[in-house]
Amino acid sequence: MLIGVIADDFTGASDIAVTLSKGLEGEGGLRTTQYLGVPSVQADASVEAGVIALKSRSLPVEEAVAQSLAACRWLQEQGCEQIIFKYCSTFDSTDEGNIGPVTDALAAHLEAQSVVMCPAFPAMGRTLYQGHLFVHDKPLNESGMQHHPLTPMTDADLRRVLARQSQNRVGHIAWQTVSAGSEAVQAALVAQAEEGRVLVIVDAISNDDLTIIGSACRGAVLVTGGSGIARALPHNFIADGRAQGQRAGVPQVSGAEAILVGSCSGATRGQIAEHEKQHPVLMIDVKEVLSGATGPQQLVDFIQAHQGQAPLVYSSGDPETVRQLQQEYGREKIAEALDTLFGQTARQLVAEGVRRLVVGGGETSGAVVSALDLDALTIGQEIDTGVPAMVSGGERPIALALKSGNFGGRDFFARALKTL
Repeated sequence: MLIGVIADDFTGASDIAVTLSKGLEGEGGLRTTQYLGVPSVQADASVEAGVIALKSRSLPVEEAVAQSLAACRWLQEQGCEQIIFKYCSTFDSTDEGNIGPVTDALAAHLEAQSVVMCPAFPAMGRTLYQGHLFVHDKPLNESGMQHHPLTPMTDADLRRVLARQSQNRVGHIAWQTVSAGSEAVQAALVAQAEEGRVLVIVDAISNDDLTIIGSACRGAVLVTGGSGIARALPHNFIADGRAQGQRAGVPQVSGAEAILVGSCSGATRGQIAEHEKQHPVLMIDVKEVLSGATGPQQLVDFIQAHQGQAPLVYSSGDPETVRQLQQEYGREKIAEALDTLFGQTARQLVAEGVRRLVVGGGETSGAVVSALDLDALTIGQEIDTGVPAMVSGGERPIALALKSGNFGGRDFFARALKTL
């Protein structure tokens, strides 16, 4: 294994996994496997990039750090020469963490002198300029992310955000330096290290910028960012003759289907509305879930009654509705109830024969794959930007697509099932 990734949620893990598997256009990437939690056994010798999916984004800091370090140690045991800490392209975190504390811990463990931090993902409209993160044409704190139920982002200046989280000094490499090429970025990283700035925010507004940064990270023991940061990292190993480059692909899986959605992002709400035009959709009332009136059986019954029609069940709501429910019942209580509901529903569906499963939302995806107790997933073709088809092992494989809230086109759900 050459590259190891520690991802702080399950959809983000599949996002960066497909980026590593895809590599640069015309060249191909690395043979990539996604692990659901820290494995207890050694990796297959054929794996060139291993992605460990954690559900650590919203955990208490101490737990997130401990899990991330455990993942790092396992990846090192597999021979990984470069570790990537993958977080969301909207830098989802609070003033307490977890991005800063986890990066601090990994940097100390790996003895990294300067660490690139670049959440930019231009293909999805996330760009970083003068240290400020933008979502399309809006600063992060005006993009809707300021209303996120778990990690509201109220400051677009990532230098300030990171400084509130980290025990290390925070540096910055401006786009003007990035545009000068990889050697300029390497020199700037050395200069930042000499000034004692361990964590370095690096601007990027295009895929070309990410390619330059990736080249500058050749030999770096630790790199952090969104999935875009991995765009050119396979090339470093391919150019050195350490890997051959490959095209991702997994077989399609036949069988019953289900779509489970727990994201409340604007993009996901639009996708649900589009799906509802031609397919059966069931909205979950959160109050009924909390009271026990709605449970897994009701969701399973709906999905089984509409097999062959791409049935979808969801708990999404507009930000104001979500906010009112959180004020009334508590954020943690609602999140736990919905995670339990979706996890139990997925487990029952699979037990009753469902073999194609599309999940929307990072927290929901984590709950589902944890409940299914899957060990590893092979990464296949990209369904939509940042969302691959994935297949589990065993005699009765399950095909999965795990979609982050803001990812995918309007017709994503139906198209994902067709791809699977």
